[in-house]
Amino acid sequence: MVEYKYTAPSISFLLPVRPMATIPRALFLVSLLVALSSAAVPAASAGRGSRPIHLHFYMHDITGGPGQTAVQLVKGPGPSHPLMPGAHFGDTTVIDDLLTEGPSAASRAVGRAQGSYMLAGLREPVLMVSMTVALARDGPYNGSTVAVVGRDDVSEGVRELAVAGGTGAFRKATGHVLWRTAKMESRDHMVLELDVYATVPGGASAGDGQRQAS
Repeated sequence: MVEYKYTAPSISFLLPVRPMATIPRALFLVSLLVALSSAAVPAASAGRGSRPIHLHFYMHDITGGPGQTAVQLVKGPGPSHPLMPGAHFGDTTVIDDLLTEGPSAASRAVGRAQGSYMLAGLREPVLMVSMTVALARDGPYNGSTVAVVGRDDVSEGVRELAVAGGTGAFRKATGHVLWRTAKMESRDHMVLELDVYATVPGGASAGDGQRQAS
């Protein structure tokens, strides 16, 4: 007698195989996309709310004589400078320079530039500038300040320095400063022309002591 033996098919063919490894991966990708989308919304809103500000004024650096506003604090111990007679590498000067609306020192005062500059070039006439622009309290920015730092190569017609923050209306400011030598009033009185291009977050104008600018 012939016996027929029944063999049950493998259970792996009867039941669908669920791709268990792909499910966590898909969930991870979806979660990542949701997180990135959520983070992008505040960033885009902050970008739309940012506000550009342009300031233009003149700075009077007076290194001697009546009305002196710049005093050499350190006589550099380095070698004498080949392009700047009497100057030495490392010379450091502290300043409290008047800022005016026009190129004349008699024009309306708009603030002070307070900080220092150092002769930082051995062969080039390069100064390292670090100063705070303190705007007048009776002006449109009501005592706000702008921090300015950077390399000042006095042999160039236009130099670019950086805006590195500020206070009041310029809190968290970024941007740059175009810095020019406007004229020499005398051997001790240099007039610089500054254009400050700053961008501040949208919320910086609220509650920061700023009056509305005209």
